Amino acid sequence: METEEIIEIKERIAQSAFELFCQRGIRSVSMDDIAQHLAMSKKTIYKWFANKDEVVFYACEGFLKVVEKDCEAALKGAHNAIEELWGMMEMTRHILVTIHPSIFHDVQKYYPGSWELWLNHKYGFMLDKVKLNILRGVAEGLYRGDLDVEIMGRMRLGMIELAFDTRLFPPHEFDLQKVQQHLLEHYMLGMATIRGHKMINEYKHITEEE
Repeated sequence: METEEIIEIKERIAQSAFELFCQRGIRSVSMDDIAQHLAMSKKTIYKWFANKDEVVFYACEGFLKVVEKDCEAALKGAHNAIEELWGMMEMTRHILVTIHPSIFHDVQKYYPGSWELWLNHKYGFMLDKVKLNILRGVAEGLYRGDLDVEIMGRMRLGMIELAFDTRLFPPHEFDLQKVQQHLLEHYMLGMATIRGHKMINEYKHITEEE
């Protein structure tokens, strides 16, 4: 069983590695780069991690824990379902600003263990939050009562992924944050009642003025 000290060391290495991944993508960062960034020997890193795959896994795991914690905090203070979605959009925007866009492609293609973490996060934590938001919106009279929660929840997850399709939205032509914002607004407006539409427009107006 790992001691608290060992866990702390591994977390520090993984966090520093993830900082590099965010700047350059995963594939372009070597174990030598991580060691140099930490000002330690590569041998020391290999004392705690068998290979780069383990570093990537631990780094992704730590990042997703932070994402889930931040998401819970954003949802906790929301006064209604639409404010919840707006808060989630702001959180997503922050992530997109800090993360290199190739990370998702790299993890999916080259690191199956880490990709499984992302899938569990997506179809577990995120899908649950999206469906709860829909149920809340219906109860508050902001979303239509005839919505199929399971279909709409999964559609929302698909829309998030859609923005990362570089064939559909080439990075040199489209701003990822702008694409995500438009997709979210389309999603919300499609679910909203007349009352919900008015509230969405109010939030949009406030955001545009900031």
